[in-house]
Amino acid sequence: MRELKTDILIVGGGTGGVAAALAATALGRQVILTEEYAWLGGQLTSQAVPPDENSWIEQGGATLRYQTFRSKVRQYYRDNLPLTAEARANPLLNPGKGGVSRLCHNPRIGAAVIDQMLAPALASGRLIVLQPTKPVAADTRGDVVRGVTLEHLQTGEQIHVTASYILDATELGDLLPMTGTEYVSGAESRKDTGELHAIDGPAQPENVQALTWVFHVGYDPTPGANHTIDKPARYDFWNQYVPLLTPPWAGKLLSFDDVHPATVKLRRNRMFPHEPAWTDGQVGGNTFWMYRQVQTPDHLDINPKPHAVTCVNWPMNDYMEGNIIDKPADVVAHHLEEARQLSLSLLYWLQTEAPNRTTGGTGYPGLYLRPDFTGTPDGFAQAPYIRESRRIEAVFTVTEAHLGSEMRWTRKEPYHFLRGRYFDPVEGPTAEMFYDSVGIGHYAIDLHPSTNGINYVDVGSTPFQIPLGALLPVRMQNLLPACKNLGVTHITNGCYRLHPVEWNIGEAAGVLAAYCLEKKCRPHQVRENREMLRDYQTLLEQQGFSLYWPWQYNPKTM
Repeated sequence: MRELKTDILIVGGGTGGVAAALAATALGRQVILTEEYAWLGGQLTSQAVPPDENSWIEQGGATLRYQTFRSKVRQYYRDNLPLTAEARANPLLNPGKGGVSRLCHNPRIGAAVIDQMLAPALASGRLIVLQPTKPVAADTRGDVVRGVTLEHLQTGEQIHVTASYILDATELGDLLPMTGTEYVSGAESRKDTGELHAIDGPAQPENVQALTWVFHVGYDPTPGANHTIDKPARYDFWNQYVPLLTPPWAGKLLSFDDVHPATVKLRRNRMFPHEPAWTDGQVGGNTFWMYRQVQTPDHLDINPKPHAVTCVNWPMNDYMEGNIIDKPADVVAHHLEEARQLSLSLLYWLQTEAPNRTTGGTGYPGLYLRPDFTGTPDGFAQAPYIRESRRIEAVFTVTEAHLGSEMRWTRKEPYHFLRGRYFDPVEGPTAEMFYDSVGIGHYAIDLHPSTNGINYVDVGSTPFQIPLGALLPVRMQNLLPACKNLGVTHITNGCYRLHPVEWNIGEAAGVLAAYCLEKKCRPHQVRENREMLRDYQTLLEQQGFSLYWPWQYNPKTM
């Protein structure tokens, strides 16, 4: 077994893991970063999901390094693609014109930009990337993790890494059970959390949001174009599949009919924006193609024009038939294969049976997979898109009462206190102020249908902060969460799981580990000692973090 030693070991090279590595190496620390898949970046790259972001992302609401990533993606397009003059001159270029984000981009370009950002740390020797590897065991002594054993997925070589700090940036919180760290998964009970939208009765560990195996497709509009794939092995099953959800789904999953996430009422959707909308029973219908379009011919000065490309992460390929947390390897493999079969069946249904509002017939045979966008042989993402993880039992847990719009209406404090300054609250609901803030974020509380048969939970949230207490396990001294595995609930995970927030979580954990090494202290001490906490928060601000929303200083600016 190969033995390595470093200051900080970051297990998991997704969005949070990359951010943690950038932060810790910038502060002079030696870092080993591990990753299972070919691309670093997780949600942004190997999972192939364009970023879901807050409404103010062009002005703020994320760390400087995350904003730098966004700027570099745009610059990569300007430097390397034949853009039209209009697209090149647009400082807020949305590469794909998709509606879900102001930066719908090719995940391959996201991976290239992340490699660019990490290159100085690699060149200096401060960063080592072990890829493709996954953790298989941990060495824990009491409240301290001494090291983690990794397995190289191509050679089978075992690598044991010892480190002063271990950051769990895996998509499912894989280190938590390996290290004996206390954690929860699934849905908490309302009687335990007091959350308005939590479940009644006992907690449900199996109640986890659906995962999705994303794929990218182009569309060939040439008359007679036919790229229809072979009929998938599980197509007959998935073509007849009706989700058993409460409240009920609209019918078959493979259908343009679904339910509006906020109202759970019928929506009648269509494929392309030029097609006529349905008029019977439509409630806020979507145009699926434009939702996550990552390439538009409009921006490219090429003749003939390239085809449009979109990311298929739609309600129809949300896999809700099983939870993969704390399950045997064969069960996990079964569910992941079924998720791929669902997505493959969706593609075949779109090519052959979907109602075509352009021709009046059925099917869009011009659809074809784009492996060049995903870095895989088949056009499917390298990794499944995971929405929910194990979560540490934390010193402080964020609940719906801290940020849910409906619950915050009932909590109207006459003033807030911020570092010795008083001011009036913003009109309307505002999030709980956290004295130990390590960042900010915002997104709706967005829970997809669950493996326990609960339909969407999609409710409002207020712009929120990320408290340091949520990054501190109740007992472990040198293990920190750096992904979706922090101290949140099933409900608040719905708004803490998005790209810029996960980046902020990972980056804050990276700075915290570097700070503790410099000051020779433990993370819990940083929160408990106000002078030390202010010192750490000052370092965060120097590193480009926003700890408070602007209107928390001056509500008139909202």
